[in-house]
Amino acid sequence: MATRGSRSEKVKRIFQQFDLNGDGGLNREEMAALVVAVNPRVKFSDEQISAILDEVFRTYGDFIDSGKGLTYDGLLRTYDDGAGDVDRDFEALGLELKPEDDKINNIVNNEVESSTAFEEASAPVKSSEPPRAVTWAVSPNHGIVFDDTWKLVDDLEILIKRLKTKQMKELKTLKGENSDGYWDPGWSREFGPPDMNKQVVWEETKPDYAIFVKELGVLRSRADGARSREEAFDGHMAIGRVLYDQQLFKESLVCFKRACELQPTDVRPHFRAGNCYYVVGRHSEAKDEFILALDAAEAGGNQCAYLLPQIHVNLGISLEAEGMVVSACEHYREAAILCPTHFRALKLLGSALFGVGEYKAALKALEEAIYLKNDYADAHCDLASALHAMGNDDDAVKEFQKAIDLEPGHVDGLYNLGGLYMDMGRYQRASEVYTRVLGLRPDHWRAQLNKAVSLLGAGETDEAKKSLKEALKMTSRVELHDALSHLKQLQKKKLKGNGNGEDSFVIIEPLKFKTLGEKTTSRQELAAGLDIRSFQRITRLFRCDVELLKKEMNETDTPLSYSGYGAPQKSIRKAALESILRRLLSFLKAEAFVGAVKAINLKILSILDESESGRVDLGMFFAVLAPICGGTPDKRKRVAFESLLWQPMNVERTDAKIKKADALCYIKLLRSIYIPSHPISEMLETHGETDASLISLSEFLAMFDDQDWGFGVMSTLLKLETGDRNRHGNHACSVCRYPIIGLRFKEMKSRFSLCSQCYSEGKVSPNFKQEEYNFKEYTNGSEAVKDKCRWFSSSSHSSKSSQGTSNS
Repeated sequence: MATRGSRSEKVKRIFQQFDLNGDGGLNREEMAALVVAVNPRVKFSDEQISAILDEVFRTYGDFIDSGKGLTYDGLLRTYDDGAGDVDRDFEALGLELKPEDDKINNIVNNEVESSTAFEEASAPVKSSEPPRAVTWAVSPNHGIVFDDTWKLVDDLEILIKRLKTKQMKELKTLKGENSDGYWDPGWSREFGPPDMNKQVVWEETKPDYAIFVKELGVLRSRADGARSREEAFDGHMAIGRVLYDQQLFKESLVCFKRACELQPTDVRPHFRAGNCYYVVGRHSEAKDEFILALDAAEAGGNQCAYLLPQIHVNLGISLEAEGMVVSACEHYREAAILCPTHFRALKLLGSALFGVGEYKAALKALEEAIYLKNDYADAHCDLASALHAMGNDDDAVKEFQKAIDLEPGHVDGLYNLGGLYMDMGRYQRASEVYTRVLGLRPDHWRAQLNKAVSLLGAGETDEAKKSLKEALKMTSRVELHDALSHLKQLQKKKLKGNGNGEDSFVIIEPLKFKTLGEKTTSRQELAAGLDIRSFQRITRLFRCDVELLKKEMNETDTPLSYSGYGAPQKSIRKAALESILRRLLSFLKAEAFVGAVKAINLKILSILDESESGRVDLGMFFAVLAPICGGTPDKRKRVAFESLLWQPMNVERTDAKIKKADALCYIKLLRSIYIPSHPISEMLETHGETDASLISLSEFLAMFDDQDWGFGVMSTLLKLETGDRNRHGNHACSVCRYPIIGLRFKEMKSRFSLCSQCYSEGKVSPNFKQEEYNFKEYTNGSEAVKDKCRWFSSSSHSSKSSQGTSNS
């Protein structure tokens, strides 16, 4: 592989050869001569040449010297962007470097691999950057080695041309057909999925397509009948690349798979098969092929070292498509290490890190990507989102604006900017931005819904109602119905004369909230329980049976690792831990799984990996998860105990006991993760975290259930889990006005009711302000009815007793 220095020297020699007038620029005539010279087997029409030059001079406008043409830096940038293969073009032109100019350029690259591939699929936006310049660089060589392979390519091009002619009337292209009916081949790319703006739709059900496939089979048979295995491989690779260029992905995949069979240790066929799998939506198979490509590269030394960065990038993208964002980060990072100027790998790394809540690291990667490529609109957009997540809203607005200035139609930048304005309370500005989004994407229902919400915030209720109705025409998602319900509540409040429809309340200090009966949950404890319940809903861990943790412990062979101090641990990398989570949460779709991993990373892994080593203690992780997974309380506690028993220092024991110090450390972690607002009791220190004594399961359970310094919130969590769908008739919260679902808290003197959320936050309507509040908790409507019957019975008994006394 050529070094950067020898590579740039080759580009300079190519530039000098075609800069005929020596003015330091390639004008249209000189550039046309270059395109034709490096593609000797392609017969370009004048229209095609003109279209290619228009694309080059438009795409690289920053490198065009007025009156001279494309500068040397511009030509170098086209090669950096994957527009062509410097080595191939240099050889095709018959140029040579002096030995001292290219001391280590001893590897000949047989094919071009573009530096871009695949649509980007990473948080917070899912935009794709069209590859620069690869649309004009038709590369007919295809890395062909044997002369007979050219005959296969020529015959295949005839078959494809015949198929195009027959399907011309049926072909439906988005942007691939000229006004005169000529099918423009200019979109054809040497490598990577096609530009989706110019995607061809082949009519595979037509008889002419079946005939094409049959004739294609004959060509494949000819390739198989070649004189040597190497020539057969060369034939299948060339056929596959031509088919891929024409977006005949299924047929090209057959060729690349056959090439894999012929030379299983060659990187290239696995790499290209992976691209085929990805573009047809088979992401798991794509991932497997890229892994095989990496294995082949590792076995083959430096022969295909130039491909390694892109293999890692494409593997990362495939993993993201399956929701494995943490694992994708490792491959993006590796690509950036192998190729420090790979700005797209850095951008993808930053976006993926953002997706799992690693905001500082995301910021660093995105800033580096922008340093390498300042006009990278997608990177500016994601950088803005990272800044917003870190609370730097002013700079976030500037970055969003840069992305929009670079690409005025950047839908994701506009949409995210609208969300930022809403978070800042600038509702009118947000609604204007969402209007711009809808101008670009009229079917963007989320923008339509957010526009309605921002109009609500701006006090324009009537306009918000219209916007909601438009959103309902696009989709019937539950978010729309929730928004409509809230709008109706605001309208009711407005009719009652409550100003602009905002719910008013006062916050009461905790000491004034008294509880009646032992079953009534305290305000602070309920707030902790609600927070854990919200975490359960985001991660869906309550749908994961705790027994699955035991199964993972039995089946996972985690080696011991030493941190340099203390006892050994069964630590595991976060990427490997993500794979375990994927098995535990296999019922989640990719997008939901990414959200779950992000929540787990922010709440749990950030504490377990406080040193930011990238590794966590797997046994302690299982123990921390156990209390919030599905299953009975006894099972959850038992699995937590068994997870601690699984620790290296306890696993060899036969008496099923764990160190008391480990149990104390575990409970401390539980409280710091799930009840961070509650101070950790000093009893942890008085009991001694270095206590070497051993405890049994029963002793562990007593420690776990201790209300003062254990995990006493467990009972509240169970109450919320079992009752969060219970309704209480027509009772509505006196503060938020929503029907009460779950726990209901009734103030016994003023006889108003609060929902769990308002009660935990201490909210009370000003109409019921008093010195002290006494609340009683009801888990369902029947409890309230029984309570009322007891009250009537008590009142009746009291009345009869009073009457009897007077008669006497």
